[in-house]
Amino acid sequence: MLDKNTVLVSAACVFKDVKGKPRWFFVKQGDVEGWEIPKVLVRKGESSVRAALRMMGEKGGMSTRVLEEAGRAGGATTINGRSLPQRHIYYLMVARSLAGEAIGFPEFLWLEYSKALKRIDSKRDKTMLKAAKETLEKLKKENQRKKINFQMTS
Repeated sequence: MLDKNTVLVSAACVFKDVKGKPRWFFVKQGDVEGWEIPKVLVRKGESSVRAALRMMGEKGGMSTRVLEEAGRAGGATTINGRSLPQRHIYYLMVARSLAGEAIGFPEFLWLEYSKALKRIDSKRDKTMLKAAKETLEKLKKENQRKKINFQMTS
């Protein structure tokens, strides 16, 4: 259970399958210079999973599905001059369909894993992308027998 003063952030490690290889979704937010995994503040009464789905639908213009939690990270943030604890929860998500443009993000890219590592500035995002990639590989191996499809639907 989180302390009532903890700022909860949900992050979406979203991929789409392109010719059998994942392409990862990255954004540039406002005044941030580097590319990053999309993140959103979790609203009061909202789950972190719901926040990630909401962000990708509203800002990313896509239907997504959460496959599994990829990782967690802690830290602190300053709001109105007060230092508050902050918790990030990263989710591995698959893009099910692209409804339109990612109008809520100033810029976005779909990148291969190796190219993404070169573009991302944040050490935490690099660590979480690696965890998401490993989680995806594990899920694909487990699900090969079950024939679960990670392809987008039209």
